[in-house]
Amino acid sequence: MIAKQRVLVVGLGNMGKSHAKAYHHLSGFEIVGLCSRSLDEKTPLPHEISSYPKFCDYDLALKELKPDVVSINTWPDTHESYALKAFSAGAHVFLEKPISDTVVGAQRVIAEAEKKGLKLVVGYILRHHPSWQEFVSQAKQLGKPLVMRMNLNQQSSGATWQVHKQLMKSVSPIVDCGVHYVDMMCLMTEAQPTKVHAIGVRLSEEIDEDMYNYGQLQVTYDDGSVGWYEAGWGPMMSETAFFVKDVIGPNGSVSIVAAEENNSMESDDIDAHTKTSAILCHSADFDQKSNFLNKDNIIRMDDEPNHDALCLREQEFLLKAITENLDLTSHMQDAVNSMKIVLAADESIRSGKIVYL
Repeated sequence: MIAKQRVLVVGLGNMGKSHAKAYHHLSGFEIVGLCSRSLDEKTPLPHEISSYPKFCDYDLALKELKPDVVSINTWPDTHESYALKAFSAGAHVFLEKPISDTVVGAQRVIAEAEKKGLKLVVGYILRHHPSWQEFVSQAKQLGKPLVMRMNLNQQSSGATWQVHKQLMKSVSPIVDCGVHYVDMMCLMTEAQPTKVHAIGVRLSEEIDEDMYNYGQLQVTYDDGSVGWYEAGWGPMMSETAFFVKDVIGPNGSVSIVAAEENNSMESDDIDAHTKTSAILCHSADFDQKSNFLNKDNIIRMDDEPNHDALCLREQEFLLKAITENLDLTSHMQDAVNSMKIVLAADESIRSGKIVYL
């Protein structure tokens, strides 16, 4: 019988809580501790995980618990250092994106995982979503080059705006959210990015002067494909067209479309970030009179997993990677490639120049 993986969960925001619930429900894991800088007995937690040992000091938790796995779901500027400490303690790591705030830092984390012979799984949640898997599959049938258009704007207020402002102390929306969707573009094209151009603007005096809360990038690949991604956070953002996921190729197009019952979802609803409902497939084939040969096809995506269920799938993958000794080389390199693109976009915004990769 395979022993349970003893896991320390660090960071208890939306992602940390969802991942902790996943470890609680999966028989292959045993939570040995929860850690957050402000965590105490009065901190509100989901009932499933409220009784686990609590720590405020990450270094102390690592030393006392000696976990097999560390799940890192903290602010982005701590990801690299926390991951390196976990590897140094001999633990496998689940790491929320981004791996680091620099490409060099991301490569350093990966090199340490490989040196220690430990697993590093990066939290690219869309890779585990059946609808997004189908979306990528359909996009690959459109021929080359591809035109990929995606965005995720979030009209945020109250507690969500406070979280966004805290995030923007270390990372912009186009970097934090962009890695997910740029990763999907890279899977669709299976090509290498060559250059990135981006624009950004600061729309609120509540954030630092050197940060922007709206950004848009354009990326070009070596197969001629191009991608566009847009992300904005804040109370000023529009709820119109906050979720565009559209791919065009010589053979037609494929788009994620929301069912009517989901049109009322707000852009800062975490389930709205992955919800698809249906995939609209359009064929460009036509007859001698240039009339379309085929009607558009809608692939219904019923019984989609919600956010917690997707987090569960991510942790099932982590467990499989550990117990079956999966080769995660391409998984880790893909995470670096998507980081290169969004960080190049950040550089482009700040310099006003095209960044060549």
